[in-house]
Amino acid sequence: MTDSVLANSGVTETQEQDTALQTHPRPHLRRAWRSLDGWWDFAVDGAEDPDDVQFGERIRVPYAPQAPASGLTAEPGLLDTTLWYRTVVHVGADELPGPYERLLLHFGAVDWSAEVFIDGVFAGEHSGGYTPFTVNATRAARKGSFEVAVRAVDDHSDMALPRGKQDWRSEPHAIWYPPTSGIWRSVWLEKVPRQHIEALSWTPDLARFELSASVALARPPVPGTRLRIEVLDGERVLADSTTLLTGQRVNISLRLPDPGVDDARNDLLWTPDHPKLLDTRLTLTEEGKPTDSATGYTALRAVDARGRRFLLNSIPYPLRMALYQGYWADTGLTGNDERFRADLLLARQMGFNGLRLHQKIEDPRFLYWCDQIGLAVWVDLPSAYAFTPLSIERLTQTWLEVLRLYASHPSVVVWVPLNESWGLPDIPNEPAQQQAQHALYALTRTLDSTRLVSGSDGWEQLVTDLFTVHDYTQDPAVLLSRYGSKPAIEENLWRLWPGGREQGLNGLTPGERPVILSEFGGTSWVPNGEEGWGYGVVRDSSALIERAEALLVAADQSILGKGIHGYCYTQLTDTYQELNGLTEMNRTPKVDVARLSEAVRGESRNAANPLWYSKRWLGQRQP
Repeated sequence: MTDSVLANSGVTETQEQDTALQTHPRPHLRRAWRSLDGWWDFAVDGAEDPDDVQFGERIRVPYAPQAPASGLTAEPGLLDTTLWYRTVVHVGADELPGPYERLLLHFGAVDWSAEVFIDGVFAGEHSGGYTPFTVNATRAARKGSFEVAVRAVDDHSDMALPRGKQDWRSEPHAIWYPPTSGIWRSVWLEKVPRQHIEALSWTPDLARFELSASVALARPPVPGTRLRIEVLDGERVLADSTTLLTGQRVNISLRLPDPGVDDARNDLLWTPDHPKLLDTRLTLTEEGKPTDSATGYTALRAVDARGRRFLLNSIPYPLRMALYQGYWADTGLTGNDERFRADLLLARQMGFNGLRLHQKIEDPRFLYWCDQIGLAVWVDLPSAYAFTPLSIERLTQTWLEVLRLYASHPSVVVWVPLNESWGLPDIPNEPAQQQAQHALYALTRTLDSTRLVSGSDGWEQLVTDLFTVHDYTQDPAVLLSRYGSKPAIEENLWRLWPGGREQGLNGLTPGERPVILSEFGGTSWVPNGEEGWGYGVVRDSSALIERAEALLVAADQSILGKGIHGYCYTQLTDTYQELNGLTEMNRTPKVDVARLSEAVRGESRNAANPLWYSKRWLGQRQP
């Protein structure tokens, strides 16, 4: 599923291609496209108009100025909130828009707000540091070239911004990391017909063995406009439907041939262990003539909970996840296909069947590889830390865009609108903050009834589909005693508040919800004489694998004992000063991957490991 790049693109130094980016930046609605990533002019300047900016530096887009890969000689300071970018786009022969065509300029993400100018004229704006937006460049493109300038504003001291793990201090501390400002995901061009498919999302219905496509057109359709949708399994056509369009938005259901027998059915279903994807083709016609076409993919799968079990395709599916934060030392928050794919393959090699995408909205390419390789993903909304009407407005705006952005990815199984009540600091006693949790949960369930929602992951839950717990005890035997059975959990949550916070507010208990240990582990390997942060520290690598293995075995035995139905180990990789990864930040494994995989998959050769390890650890506890 690689994508062609427009021929005759007229690439110059300022539009240098990043050859690592091969996958389409919008995986479910693919047409010819061209990346504008490369060297742009750059300035830190409070001006409001591009003509007033003194551009004195060069920056490599799409890397944030705080990332070494940006190529800046000095990164902006914490109080330098206004950044300017500029480049000249040379329009190739295949890109020149005709009278019934448009040239669109897409931005993957600009943190926090962006104003775009084309040839000095204001062309569009967007607020929200994690989600894409589009500007129409048609008029300027017809001249053969045009100048793009972007004004990006990001106030790191504003605690009402959805910021995730981006620090507000001058130096990263504890579990917060360097900030990300300005353009940090790809900028790209796309030529489209004036009437084209503007948006597409897929919703599976396993009970009906059906796929629904929600399609939005760029303009109201003229009489006789039709849309053909094909769903294919390789060369085999599973569905082929043509619909007369009478409105700008339409929902189209496509019934797939149901083989009835489970063995044959299962071959068409997506799971992490069998990541089956179905190709799609869409063709738009007016008066019988094709006007637009696009390709993509979809999948058939169902997510649910029944009793204390998490279900995938109506089958109990224990989740064995790792926390994933998606930072790299040289590029910050910005990844690419090669890095995404390598991280996800490593997670699978370690035995994990899922990831919790923590406090970051990733590039859709990342979810493409999760769909392809097979990992169940929990998606966090990056938190704000102040509770104000403006923070709730910004969170809601960002979340609505995220729900649309990720809607078609089968790998996404759980939404997490809040983490540990971050941004709702007084929720036990403030009705307005309690209503905010209810509102975000209800909004999410209203817009997507096909996935589960963790209402406030780990702490102070009022409304949720899953009862989640964060517990960083370093003693595996204690972990097993707390979560190894349903009675143990009920007693533990009444007697002990993990993290010092009440797990359920206003009388909420696990009840008949799946209990997920959605953060645990967190052990750091910090050699003597060095510094690093973690929830527990060991001083040599052999001690790290012993403890990680023992904690994972305790979690596995808790699943077998029907106390929990999944877990998320903290974390896959080191992240700056937080050294509790199973790999270093450069992705070098710290542990024996095969041995770790056995523990994750519940195949450890030392089933009594938690008790044996605890006795040894209690006698040799290290700081």
